[in-house]
Amino acid sequence: MVNITSASNDKIKNIKKLLKSSKERNEQGVFIVEGIRMFKEIPKESINSIFVSENFYDKNKELVDSFGLEAYVVSDNIFGGISDTGTPQGVLALVNMFSYDIDEVICGIDTENDKSPFVIIAERLQDPGNLGTIIRTSEGAGATGIMLSKDSVDIYNPKVVRSTMGSIFRVPIYISEDLKSDIDYIKSKGVTIYGAHLEGRDFYEKNFANACGFLIGNEGNGLSEEISQTADDLIRIPMKGKVESLNAATSVAVISYEVLRQRL
Repeated sequence: MVNITSASNDKIKNIKKLLKSSKERNEQGVFIVEGIRMFKEIPKESINSIFVSENFYDKNKELVDSFGLEAYVVSDNIFGGISDTGTPQGVLALVNMFSYDIDEVICGIDTENDKSPFVIIAERLQDPGNLGTIIRTSEGAGATGIMLSKDSVDIYNPKVVRSTMGSIFRVPIYISEDLKSDIDYIKSKGVTIYGAHLEGRDFYEKNFANACGFLIGNEGNGLSEEISQTADDLIRIPMKGKVESLNAATSVAVISYEVLRQRL
């Protein structure tokens, strides 16, 4: 146990940098996880370091010590300054970033997995809450993985991480440098690609029992023309009233749970 009582401590200053800067996170290869629920779900081998408030440590010493790492115990008032939430829970960890290749997104990371590939492919997503919800929904519906274009919001943005509620530790996510080429690669593996598009046909008419991937576009503009053209088929969620479309996270939820329903 190491006590930190000064806001000018180098480790405290570094946490503040990591909270604000994706560049800093990428250079150090770590991201921040905050809150007791997610803390308990972090794979132990992925933890870089642990920071807890004095009050939290007094009440949860056994839990903190169970990770087998020397914890930094931060004065309660100092801890409030490194928290990204309105009501700090008193526990924060630096976690080593995960690295997945495209094949793990197609096949999943469960070595005993025998289900057909089910991939969410997102282009230019910008809203952290949307992306976090998509990651969580993907786990819940049994997706094998997620592929994101490199110009999407950082998956390790603290708001994204928080919104996943722990799913970020378990869902393979691949950041594509060339989305069109990577979609072509996925198609070469026998995966049928569907694009969520206003000009698509009712997706409830489709059979998703076999290997499939779903293109989800930017919140404001949808899929680009280039990426739309990579789809084998365009689909659309039916709408009533004057609603034209749903937001990205809701669209993923509706589509994903139809895939799950068909595969149960």
